[in-house]
Amino acid sequence: MAARYDAFFIDQFGVLRDDEGAYPGANAALHHLKALGKTVVILSNSGRSGEYNAERLIKLGFDRAGFDHFLTSGDVAYSILAHETGGNAGVTRCLTISSGGDRNLAERLGFEITEDATRADIVIISGSEAERVPLSAYRHHLRNAAERRVSCYCTNPDRHKLVKGGGTAPGAGSIALVYEELGGPVRWFGKPYPAIYQQAQCFVPNIAADRILCIGDSIEHDIAGAAGAGLASCLVRTGILATKSESDLALICDTHGARPDFLMPGFRV
Repeated sequence: MAARYDAFFIDQFGVLRDDEGAYPGANAALHHLKALGKTVVILSNSGRSGEYNAERLIKLGFDRAGFDHFLTSGDVAYSILAHETGGNAGVTRCLTISSGGDRNLAERLGFEITEDATRADIVIISGSEAERVPLSAYRHHLRNAAERRVSCYCTNPDRHKLVKGGGTAPGAGSIALVYEELGGPVRWFGKPYPAIYQQAQCFVPNIAADRILCIGDSIEHDIAGAAGAGLASCLVRTGILATKSESDLALICDTHGARPDFLMPGFRV
């Protein structure tokens, strides 16, 4: 794969790391690609900025020299919404559903922060704490805004998230689906939607699409997203699908109409 492709769009969670730390060999694999002169773009369904995520990777022991760019679904949402709001966002009251109290996107856009769904003009769903907060609580919290058809922006469409101990919990995408079920309109940013791939390809303007490989652990997001963008893909068997059987994988591929071009047990040399 390193010989065949010139640019690599690599997922973060489930490929390079989990909720506890870096996967063995992942940092060395990034360095291997860079030593071969490849361009590495980390492409993450994170509601937080690429800069924030890059700093977090470094704290986990990754070297900044191992990747060229870090692009998140939060970055894509910001670039699009900043253009659409045109600097007139000051009177917009925004309710953010996130993890760790993150309100970064709303603050960057100049929205007024509110925790009250009855006052919200916009809802941002960027993260999940569903490992400790049940989906029923999110449903109750968001009901008023959804029933008023307040616009919701989901900046992390992942339906599941990795948690400590190797398990999973509902992700931000699952909360956004609840919002849709309640009648609220949702606009989605990140993989598998095309805008994040279009923005990533702006980092490699001189590299043809058939020389780009996307590496991820999710068929629904990474593999289907790559297929939709006309890019090759590689599925790693760490992360969200680590415990799935071959027959399970085949069924998931059929469900999402996408199959990886390559398969690896893990991202390492």
